[in-house]
This record gives sequence, structure tokens and C-alpha cells, in this order.
Amino acid sequence: MTYAEAVEYISSIPKFTTKNKTEHTRRFLEFLGNPQEGRKAIHVAGTNGKGSVCAYLNAMLLAQGKNAGLFVSPHLVKMNERIVVNGVQISDEDFLNVFENVMGKVKEMEAAGLPHPTFFEFLFGMAMTAFDRAGVEYLVLETGLGGRLDATNSIDRPLAAVITSIGLDHMAILGNTLEKIAYEKAGIIKKGVPVFYADTQKESSCVIEKRAAELGAPCKKIGKDAYEILGIRDKHIAFSCANAYYGDTTWTLNNIGFYQPGNAILALEVMRYIFGREGNISAWREALAGVKWEGRMEEILPEVYVDGAHNVSAVESFVQSVQDRDKGNIILFSAVQDKDYEEMIACLCRNLDTDFYMITLIEDGRAAQIEELQRIFKKYTEKPVYAKESLEEALGFVMDHQQGRTIYCLGSLYLTGMIKAFIPEEKERAAKSRETRIPEKRRPCNAGL
Repeated sequence: MTYAEAVEYISSIPKFTTKNKTEHTRRFLEFLGNPQEGRKAIHVAGTNGKGSVCAYLNAMLLAQGKNAGLFVSPHLVKMNERIVVNGVQISDEDFLNVFENVMGKVKEMEAAGLPHPTFFEFLFGMAMTAFDRAGVEYLVLETGLGGRLDATNSIDRPLAAVITSIGLDHMAILGNTLEKIAYEKAGIIKKGVPVFYADTQKESSCVIEKRAAELGAPCKKIGKDAYEILGIRDKHIAFSCANAYYGDTTWTLNNIGFYQPGNAILALEVMRYIFGREGNISAWREALAGVKWEGRMEEILPEVYVDGAHNVSAVESFVQSVQDRDKGNIILFSAVQDKDYEEMIACLCRNLDTDFYMITLIEDGRAAQIEELQRIFKKYTEKPVYAKESLEEALGFVMDHQQGRTIYCLGSLYLTGMIKAFIPEEKERAAKSRETRIPEKRRPCNAGL
């Protein structure tokens, strides 16, 4: 079997289907030899920001001199992005090797009458196998969807549970209120295991605190009073921490998102809990400054940003980050059908001074139709709203009309993945050219939500 065939097989496993019970994942891990045992896991759930928190935790663990495995989802361009060992994505060769090992165990499971692992469950098993082979000490695990029924929740006793900001997303699966969604996220809380959470919504915070109290889990809430944003300079955001543990240190992040210091302080508080006086704060500071989390307010070309905002609360955070910038802007947008894209669009139109909008089509069966998106934009704005099904044509148009403006591309992580697959790896060279050339299209792997 080749690497491409392995990826094709995994991609063929249904994604949005009934989850196997957590007990099934535990049995799956038993067939794999319980590769998760003996490792110190940090389990992260939430609606927005969990990928960034995981990236910050991973970077600081490595800076602390620890071996660490990082499991995240979704991927933007290549499936290997989900499995990272000591800061390096798994190679194609190792990916295939681990796949073949896991596939052999899956056949044994099926012969024993057990169901085939789901898409996410299969990749989780691959990640645990890869981390076991690498002998990592720490695991940073991002939930795929929800938390209570997620495959990652098969880890019995993590070092800490982390819950990032909660908003309305995946409502058909997780529930249509903040309380219901918070209940699913709070499902990762374990008896006696400390939980750290972003105190952003009263409704969700009450649910998390109640669940922590029921399980005797020490509960630490992280609100906006835990840090102060000092400003943005050279496309880096600076902030300070209120806790004396961090001293008078000024922290910087390689990002302009106003929401990222909150994610960083959440990760810092987990690190403080784990390492206490042994924490190497100067190394953490350097590590955080170097993190570049792809697809989250990421500048992929000069004044061209992709942001994975794909629900209302994420779009609101995006707006807060960019609405005071002096330059005019252009919005390139697309979305999937099961999102509240009308409210996302309304938020953009009501709060940003945008010169024009461009709508394009996502390469996925769940894509919202561009005619519908264009109709809704015209409902909320009098600015020009253009639509092109081809991403190549849409990007070419907005870049031809950039003329000193900033281009923001958002609405779906599918869109982010498509654009990142479109931009050449040698983008630094292209950025120095007077005319940015859009290369011939390269089709990305399934990018996720």
C-alpha cells in the first residue's frame, strides 16, 4: 500500500456519523497495546481556540525540555498535520507504517465482532501508536467534536482538562443552547483532575463549575482580568499577565488576533500548575513568541490573511481584532450549509468598513451555494458583492483589486485549507515580487469543518 492509498482509505471512513461509545475506543486502544498508558495527557475541548491552546501548550512543553506528542484536528491541507511528534509532523513514511499497523489491529477487531473505528477514532489510534513508538512523555490532545463522547475522552486520567471559549456551533449534534454545548464539553472533566476554563459566557461557566464540583475537580477560571493587551506592533500582539508568578514579563504572540492572549494565558496557567517553581518562564516566553498557528489570523501573503472563523462567536472575535485597523479591507467568504452563516454575514456587514465582498464555493458536498450567500450579503450591505465559483478566479480578482487594502479570507476551515493549498511554498519569494502570481491549483486533502 502507498501513502496516498492510506490517506484515501481513511478519507473514505464516514466523518459525520454516529460516534462509537467511549468503551469502544478503549477496546480499540487495547487491541493497539494501550499505547496511551504511562503518558501525561493534557485534554483540551471547547468551541473556539482549542487548537491554538494546544499549539501553545506543545511549544512550551518542548521549551521546558519535555518530549511531547500533539494530536489536533482538523487538518488544513495534509492529514499528517494531525499527528506531531516533538514539534515535527509525522512523515509520509511513518504515517504509512503506523497506518498499516493500526489497520492490522482493526481487522482483528472486526474479526472479534467489534465495529470499525470512525474516521476520527482511527486517526486517534494512529496518533497514540505514533506517540508510543516515539516514547513521548506528554500528550496534548484536542477533542474532535464535543467532548463527552469524543474518542479522546477514552484517556482515563489526564494531568489536566482544559475548556476554551464556548459558542453556538454543531448545534444539530451538541445542542442548541450554550448550556447544552457546555455540558458536552464539560464531559472531559474527570474525578479529581484539575480543570482550567475560559470564563467567557455565564451560561457555559455555570455548567462547567457545576460539573467540576460534582466530580471534586479543582476548577480554575480564566477571565479577561487575567491579562492585559498592551498593543499590536509589527504584526505581533503584546500582553502582560496579572499573576505575580510571571513577574513583569511582556509576552508577545506572532498573531494579531485579540482573542489569542486569552488562549495563551489559558495554556500558561496549565503550565504553571504542572511545573510550578520549576517552570522556565523565559523559555515559555520565547516559545510562545515563535508559535505560528496556521489558519488563525495567518498572513499568507503581504496583507492577505486567512482566518478559520466558522461560527458566529469566532466571527465576532475576528471583527474585534480587525475593525480598528486603518486600511480598507476586502472580505473573501464561504461557508458550509449547517452553520449560521446569515448571522456571520450580518456581523461582518454591520461591524466592518469593507470596500467589497467576494463569495466563492467550497469543494465539499456540504458547501453553501454562492447564490444564497450573495443574496444574504446584499440583504445587509450596499457595498459591492461579487461571486465566483472558482477559488482561482475569486483569489485572482481580489488580489488584482487589492491596491493597498487588506484581504481577509474566512467563513470555513475548508476555505482556509483550499487557499493554503493554493499558495506556493516559496511564498516569501513570491511576496517580494511586484506581481503576486497565483500558481496552478493543487487540490487539498479534506480540510475539516
